[in-house]
Amino acid sequence: MRIFSLLILLLPALVVKAQDDYAVNLIPKDLLPYASAVIRNQSVTTEVKDAANTIYHIKKAVTILNKNGDDIAEIVLFYDKSRSIKSIKGATYDEFGKLASKFTDRNFDDAAATDGFSLYQDSRVKHYLPSIATYPYTIEYEVEMRFKQTLVLPDWLPIPEPSVAVQKSSYTFACKPDFKVNFKEINMPVKMTTGATKEGLTTYNWQVDNLKAYRAEPYSPVAETYYSRVKVAPKNFIYSGISGSSSNWDDLGSWIYSNLLKGRRELLPSTKEEIKQLTANIADPKLKAKKIYEYMQGKTRYISVQIGIGGFQPYPASEVDRLNYGDCKGLVNYTQALLDAANVPSWYCMVEAGANKKVSMMRDFATMDQGNHIILCLPFKNDTTYLECTSQKIPFGFLSDFTDDRTVLACTPEGGKLMHTPKYSAAQNLQTRNAQFSIADNGDLSGNMVTIYKGTQYDNPEELVGEQFTEQVKTIRKMYNHITNLDVEKFNLKQDKLEMPVSTENIKLNAADFASADNGKLYFSLNPLNRSRSIKDVRNRVNPVYINRGYTDEDEITYTLPKGYHPDIEPWNVSLNQPFGKYRASVSIADGKLVYKRSLEIIDGTYGKDMYDKLVEFYQKVADNDAYTVSLIKN
Repeated sequence: MRIFSLLILLLPALVVKAQDDYAVNLIPKDLLPYASAVIRNQSVTTEVKDAANTIYHIKKAVTILNKNGDDIAEIVLFYDKSRSIKSIKGATYDEFGKLASKFTDRNFDDAAATDGFSLYQDSRVKHYLPSIATYPYTIEYEVEMRFKQTLVLPDWLPIPEPSVAVQKSSYTFACKPDFKVNFKEINMPVKMTTGATKEGLTTYNWQVDNLKAYRAEPYSPVAETYYSRVKVAPKNFIYSGISGSSSNWDDLGSWIYSNLLKGRRELLPSTKEEIKQLTANIADPKLKAKKIYEYMQGKTRYISVQIGIGGFQPYPASEVDRLNYGDCKGLVNYTQALLDAANVPSWYCMVEAGANKKVSMMRDFATMDQGNHIILCLPFKNDTTYLECTSQKIPFGFLSDFTDDRTVLACTPEGGKLMHTPKYSAAQNLQTRNAQFSIADNGDLSGNMVTIYKGTQYDNPEELVGEQFTEQVKTIRKMYNHITNLDVEKFNLKQDKLEMPVSTENIKLNAADFASADNGKLYFSLNPLNRSRSIKDVRNRVNPVYINRGYTDEDEITYTLPKGYHPDIEPWNVSLNQPFGKYRASVSIADGKLVYKRSLEIIDGTYGKDMYDKLVEFYQKVADNDAYTVSLIKN
């Protein structure tokens, strides 16, 4: 009886102790700076039972300190035929570590993993975000999943994103001793240790403790270059019942070619004959390819089709030909089939696409998850050409900023080859503008301007293409929002679809009260067409300065001034020079005209963190000069 009573007395203390584990006041104070969330404890295990059976288990507790950390609390689980969710359970706690609620898989929303433009998808997603409006709080959950493959296994990121600190996080990869696997440790603060389970499995282990949160810093390199990460790649794998090797890119590219692509490029004889007739009078292989590419663009449209060996295999070319649509894989494969009919060789290329960051394949580590898009390579001698097959508008041989300047995997009959897509320089990414404006004595503005866009700036006016005039005017007013009361009389956009394409924009416009009147003077903005903004100052910066893509803007505006007025300024010149950019601006006055010239060149690259202060100062000076106001006074 005394023993039973003692247990009764001890039980509340044990419960309180368990609850106190997630009390917010137990978080080390030095983990709080810059943190919106703190991972209190995380344990991730990947256990490969055999090449077609992997168990992925995660147990995680994370404290959400403020609203900015809510996205860390959300649990998102994708599943399909090759990935199944075995179990989900979890709970939430208040700031004192007291249990607030429990949840299971019944509390998750379950939806098709659609993206708004997909026609066929066999992936689904379960997601859950606790409805808690009081901060801080803690969410703890445990998930187990089964993968019927070993081609793509999850990375381990101790810190998944900025503003997240870590008290403790561990990762274990377990497999049979004869299962060979490659690891790539990226910026890891600890070294791997090995061990064994009582069942005889070999374990590879990492554990980190007390990692401070990264602060999101403007102009930082892509996260893949400085976040801590462990990547996993079995040397031999099974995917959808098909075995293969990913020991290197040559092997992986060979597997893709032989197992995902082979036999998918068959076309009806009638389609082959149509292509032969289309190119019958063209001798140059590149001109043949251009003709076929434009045929494909005119015939098809892009719709995502995420089925077929986990979304990695393209739809058969004959089906794309019949249906007139496909995703990036299907459209590339279809274009290859059309080129085959004209005896023009081409290679299917996997790439990590994205305009805001350039991420290349790791040359020393081959994995399928390093690409999210497919493009086509035409390996002409001394003239390698790349094609983006999902756009009906993009010019032949032009990649724009979506897949430029990065290492890609070409899948060829001889195996995988790493190649690099073209880089568009700051000088090539050129915008030039010439405006001829007149200001009336009542402040009204009228005139014409011609803007030429080249390189990756070719796409700047893309939103205007094919729209009704009324819609174009709305867009132009947003583009040139520093001209109040803007009215567009005429507009024309011409696109020269060269490999280095050119867009030419002509606008005839007027604007009432462009110059405001006050005490007999007229005031107007010297540069209403192309202004830069200042950027955020960051003290104690950690990351180097990274400029993703360079460009050059050149503007010239000639103002014919109202009769009887002259500008209350003297001619001036401004010149700024830094390793990352150059800025020139000048004003000249003669014969009743004021001529304003502006040139801004931004040079892509990586610069030392100490250069950020100079970058802030540079953009502040540019913004100040761009916002210059001119006053006109009567003679």
